[in-house]
Amino acid sequence: MTAVLLPADRGQRVVAVTSFVHSFGTGLFIAAGALFFTRVVGLPAPQVAGGLFAAAMTGLVAGVYVGRLADRWGPKRVQIGVAVCGTVVNTGLLLVDTFWTYLLVSMLSGAVIAGSWSTLAPLVRGFGGPAPAVFRGYLRSVGNLAIALGTVAAGFAIQLDTRAAFLTVMICRSLTYLVSGLILLWLPPLTIEDSGGTLEGAGRGWAALRDRTYLTATAINAVMSLHFTVPTFLLPLWIVEHTSAPRWTISAVLVLNTILVVVLQVRISRNVADVPSAGRAMRWAGVTLWAGMLLMALAEGIPPWSAALLLTAGMIAYTLGEIWHSAASAEYSFGLAPAHAQGQYAGVFGLGHGLAEGVSPAVMSALPLALGLPGWLALATLLLATGLTCHPLMTRVSRPARSR
Repeated sequence: MTAVLLPADRGQRVVAVTSFVHSFGTGLFIAAGALFFTRVVGLPAPQVAGGLFAAAMTGLVAGVYVGRLADRWGPKRVQIGVAVCGTVVNTGLLLVDTFWTYLLVSMLSGAVIAGSWSTLAPLVRGFGGPAPAVFRGYLRSVGNLAIALGTVAAGFAIQLDTRAAFLTVMICRSLTYLVSGLILLWLPPLTIEDSGGTLEGAGRGWAALRDRTYLTATAINAVMSLHFTVPTFLLPLWIVEHTSAPRWTISAVLVLNTILVVVLQVRISRNVADVPSAGRAMRWAGVTLWAGMLLMALAEGIPPWSAALLLTAGMIAYTLGEIWHSAASAEYSFGLAPAHAQGQYAGVFGLGHGLAEGVSPAVMSALPLALGLPGWLALATLLLATGLTCHPLMTRVSRPARSR
């Protein structure tokens, strides 16, 4: 079973396992974090939202600097350091008793989350082997499965709804950081051939901030990334407040989304192995996201079972768009970055995604939730236009392809 589920290469196995453990902890926090702060700490929901926004904004800056450190000192060493910091910071969440302590720890947590991604990127590139797109797709499938399992595990604490249960979840979240760092101790050293040139001492300068092609890809990805809060933020509110679909439809479509990502991400990623194929994938992402969101919008004002069927069909189309976008996004992030500065470039790429993550709930509230069908169409059309214009725009600003 291990041979079937894990890659044959030792380095890839270690990266996959540490990614699984870290993502499991992410699932725990996604499901129970907000409830911990409101029900255990006693903070009002607006203050909790403010802390999460401050964390996202802190991560925008921290990701770039931590990524540069990974290029200079080596990604394995820095990733282990980030894991240790994550353990300490998340343990500090247990001591939060006022808004200001919550805000401080949230900002530190945001820096850790962004730094974890920036330092993981060079490891993924270094151990990606001859088919890096396939390995990236595999890691995304593994991550989605782990997040789903973490969400299920946190559900027991949510059902118990006791202080002890929520504290247990937060302690487990801290332990996932520690365990993921310990697992990295088994990671073999990167050679020059494996890393494509990623060596300790590299990463001087801020080349990513002067790279027009990479910044264009970052901006395009930021706009497309607005859709990532559709399943977790927009759709539950839309189903409950604007449709007659049964409440269990929320869980059903989220489970469907997870299953499709786990099953299809690797298969679709195999066909996205260079910048032109990433442009085609982004085009398909725009088309299918538009179709999926339109189907979800049409679920308003119709009988319950018809609404449930439309929401299910919409989630299938949406998930295909999500998978195509993720494959294209990963190719731009890795394929356009020079090997010696992968961490720095990944940090810059994360700027766009982090900004989208920060503003997306407000966009969802102002368009689909406030305006209904016209708001859905406006958002879906923005994503469609971005997907269709991605390849021509990237072609116009591109420079000669770098070696992978």
